Amino acid sequence: MRPFKTLLLATIAIGPFIAAPAVAQETGEAEAAPTDEVIIVTARRQSERLQDVPASVSVLTADAIDKTGADSADDFAQLTPGVTIVTGTAEAGDTQVNIRGINGARDAESSVALVVDGILKTNTAQLNQPQGTLRQVEILKGPQGALYGRNAAAGAIVLQTLKPGDAFEGAMKASYANENTFEGTAHIAGPISESLGFVLSGYYRTTDGFYRNTFLNNEKVVDDQEVWSVDGRVVAQLGTDTELDVKARYAQLRGASINFNAAFHLPNFAAVNPAFYEDVNTHPFGYYSNIRPTNEQDSFDVSAKIEHRFGNNLLLTAWALYSDVDQSLVADGTSADFARYIAAADPAGADAVGACFASTAALTGFPVNQPGFIGQIPVPFIFAPANGSTFGPYSPTTCDGTQYQTRNQSDISAEIRLASDSSGPFNWQIGAYYLNIDREVGVSLGADTGTGVIESLYNGPNTANPTSLLLNDAFKTNVYAAFGSIDYQVSPQFDVGLALRYDIEDRSTTSLVPTATDPFTGGPINPGQTFGALSPKDATFKQLQPKVSLSWRPTPDLNIYANWGIGFKSGGFNNQGSATIIDQNFNQFIGAGVTIEDQYRKERSSAFEAGIKGTLLDGALTFDLAGYYTEIDDMQFFEFFVGPFGLLRVVSNIDEVEVKGVELNLSAEVVDGWKFYGAFNVTDSEIKANASRPYTVGNKSPYTADWTLNLGTEIDTPIASDINFIMRWDYRLTGPTWFHTVQDQERPTLFSGLLPISALALPGFVGNGRFDVAQRDTYGVLNARAGLEFGNLSAFVFAENVFDEKYLAEVIPAIEFGGSFISPGARRLIGVEVGYKF
Repeated sequence: MRPFKTLLLATIAIGPFIAAPAVAQETGEAEAAPTDEVIIVTARRQSERLQDVPASVSVLTADAIDKTGADSADDFAQLTPGVTIVTGTAEAGDTQVNIRGINGARDAESSVALVVDGILKTNTAQLNQPQGTLRQVEILKGPQGALYGRNAAAGAIVLQTLKPGDAFEGAMKASYANENTFEGTAHIAGPISESLGFVLSGYYRTTDGFYRNTFLNNEKVVDDQEVWSVDGRVVAQLGTDTELDVKARYAQLRGASINFNAAFHLPNFAAVNPAFYEDVNTHPFGYYSNIRPTNEQDSFDVSAKIEHRFGNNLLLTAWALYSDVDQSLVADGTSADFARYIAAADPAGADAVGACFASTAALTGFPVNQPGFIGQIPVPFIFAPANGSTFGPYSPTTCDGTQYQTRNQSDISAEIRLASDSSGPFNWQIGAYYLNIDREVGVSLGADTGTGVIESLYNGPNTANPTSLLLNDAFKTNVYAAFGSIDYQVSPQFDVGLALRYDIEDRSTTSLVPTATDPFTGGPINPGQTFGALSPKDATFKQLQPKVSLSWRPTPDLNIYANWGIGFKSGGFNNQGSATIIDQNFNQFIGAGVTIEDQYRKERSSAFEAGIKGTLLDGALTFDLAGYYTEIDDMQFFEFFVGPFGLLRVVSNIDEVEVKGVELNLSAEVVDGWKFYGAFNVTDSEIKANASRPYTVGNKSPYTADWTLNLGTEIDTPIASDINFIMRWDYRLTGPTWFHTVQDQERPTLFSGLLPISALALPGFVGNGRFDVAQRDTYGVLNARAGLEFGNLSAFVFAENVFDEKYLAEVIPAIEFGGSFISPGARRLIGVEVGYKF
């Protein structure tokens, strides 16, 4: 792939300065209409006016995409009310989108479907990747499974990319900003023959990142990244009624991972040091890991879609997709405070123990984040008050060990659909879908002997990076689904729609952990093996997903609508042994009262929406006002546990969550070429039942912002012959957000169990944690672009996060650890951009 990358970089770099021949400007594609014309969407898998869709749909046209610079799910979410996103805080493919209170749990399936040119993408790791040359983005809210398939419980992101036309066209764009941030795109499209056309595009981005590792000589290894991709598309007309559309893409990412600090929430320790009880919003970030955190992701997919129109107004669509995504990360360990690598049960661990003591002694007094400090020995200060240490995660010593994680997944999916293709009052479709997933996930913790990380899930006790905890499982999934829908125009003003889908997901898991001993504890390499070998497991998850919609249009400019639907997300399996680890380390030791199962349940939601949308003042003002109510059963929720066993990532279920809210979208053109945008969403959520943590009933849905506010303005006006001035400002306010089911509450932590047996001999309650300081505060981000378009050339200046707002991208409370893992949001990025179209 290196020649492709070199060619891509060269093309992007010289593209704006090439004197290419002037050719026709038309694309020949049925792309998004200009902003002053009717917007056509495919929200119901048929082309119709946005105004006529009986649901709240946010749309970015090709013009809006160019003016905002949006190219990924992160950008789309920031421009859409009621939608928030967490992406890339741990690794590249780690993305959770929250739409109206329903969140995609990390390590489970996404709650938002990604559909590109009519094909459902199946791997959540691709959700925030650029997907080619975008021409329109539709964000659908509420359950869309009946129409768009699996993992659409919260909504769907529907993308249309450039399709080849009858004339050649192309574009190149490059930008440079602070932190050595370079980004470039290029594409060319056109005919190969009378019945054959192509699109070839590329993307490249690199950045040093905003943060530095002070232990590693201020190296740029905290949030640096390099990513590139190549997309190809060939469309063939196989006669007058048949079209074949073949696409392929390859993407590669190399960068950092685990961009987290810790904030402790131990109020009774605050008398000794106030930093033990820290508000996550005021934490000063510092990085000093002795292990360079890395992240690698390689993604490849290829698809083929064929459409055939029969003479009796029927359209047959069939497609198949193959996808393969391999990713891994290397990082420092989470904490040395539980002394895992201080006292070895087996002499084989002596090298790691010796390295731990030596690294600590050499760094005595090294300035780490409060309340941490490095004493003369690595023994936790509660056992050695005079000369002990307190470690946060990812310390500069070797005492916290290493971690290596892998997630490799390949998918094969296919769909066939037969639909009516007429403009009559009755339209229908019927079809079937199949998906096969092979996924292997591994989490390996190892001792740090000072020689780095061996990138293997299991390393023997006599190696330089002996494994002390291993979770490694193979997951297999087969999905079968049948679906259909009908839409009937009862009268010119009244429409009724019904969609129905039935899914069956067969899932199985097999542990790949070998029979081995942890050289530091003397126990099995996976604590779940304590009671015998881990046996294969399987389960089947089924769900019927109906959706009903009603639309009444008393005038052509007004649509009063309502819809109701069922959302579904399959259950699955945690790494085997998770339930045993949690029970032994938290319930039996400190009475944590948390229930985790090796198998988590399916998620089911029932959502109702009613609204009114329309235009006023001859189309100068458009509006969409909607209210919604959703009940979610067994909401899937990600939890992160840290303890003497190391770290553990699991998915649990929240038995019942209720969500209700209101949303308003406005757009106005005050004068020709000057527009204003405004959108507001308020979401009220409540946990009604939660057997996993019963004491959280009454709290809010995690990862759900209380409200969002979007304000924007756009100017596009000529200032001279063939010269246009363009300016776009977008301001987004995101309201307070809880990230866990435990919120303004006090809970026992591991310190509650350790203090009574420590040298301090304090009562257990002194070690309790209080999590009222783990809520993310309201924050606002302003993005701005301004520039000139003259002929085929353009030049812009841009600023992302204009006011350099310091905010948190994510907070992951680790309740029994007594703190939160927090990741900072992106800081200010100011740069210039040049582009050329032909």
